[in-house]
Amino acid sequence: MDRPSVDKPSMDKPGVDEPVLVTGGTGTLGRAVVARLLADGVPVRVMSRRARRAGDDAAYEWAVADLAKGTGLDAALAGVRTVVHCATNARNDVVATRRLVEAARRAGSPHLVYISIVGIDVVPLPYYRSKREAERTIQASGLPWTVLRTTQFHDLVATMTTVQRRLPVVLTLSGTRAQPVEVTEVADRLVELVRGAPAGRVPDMAGPEVRDARDLAAATLRAMGLRRRVVPLRLPGRIARALRAGGNLAPDRAVGKVPFEQYLAARTRPAAGWR
Repeated sequence: MDRPSVDKPSMDKPGVDEPVLVTGGTGTLGRAVVARLLADGVPVRVMSRRARRAGDDAAYEWAVADLAKGTGLDAALAGVRTVVHCATNARNDVVATRRLVEAARRAGSPHLVYISIVGIDVVPLPYYRSKREAERTIQASGLPWTVLRTTQFHDLVATMTTVQRRLPVVLTLSGTRAQPVEVTEVADRLVELVRGAPAGRVPDMAGPEVRDARDLAAATLRAMGLRRRVVPLRLPGRIARALRAGGNLAPDRAVGKVPFEQYLAARTRPAAGWR
């Protein structure tokens, strides 16, 4: 297969010319990882299902590949030394990870760094089960690997409220809590892991505060300038019980520094313009 088109980045470290491939490099976390790698002078190749946007002159290579379909992967992985696997798909995570692993083996077994989620082995959400199976696929791959689990990102927690902004009330899960973490801090940690040796599963990473879901929803509404009643719903079932028991939390790994209100202050726009 042909190699992807290349725009060679400037190099700060002579002798280090193999790029780091970032799957899902245009997503929330992927963009932050790419920006941090480039700021450190590390050559980067962004992998996306879409072609490079016209006028994008950033100092990274670009590879069009689709993990769900298995297309373009050999070209995307050609010559890379590390893969940061940020791409995710609730329906195809396991299949996509298997295809990535197979392509990585063909490419010479680069270090595979995988981002995962705290609580995937105790909270029985279907998406969490797929993430756990993806972890097992990586662990059994024969590749050098590192896995970092984190709690939910600030933007995901905020989105759980903002998607309801047109409703007369905002619903939350009664008795549940979250420990949101700043995505740029997660990106910083992933770049540390890229620079290090393969480490297996590393200690989890969580945000600085364990907060009640109702409190987080109210804080988001205040930041948006919206007045809505927050209504907690107590749902039955194993998933709700696991969340009420704190299966999604890591209070002993509260290493993040950015609290939720600081994130909101930096990102808040008037309600009509909230992104």
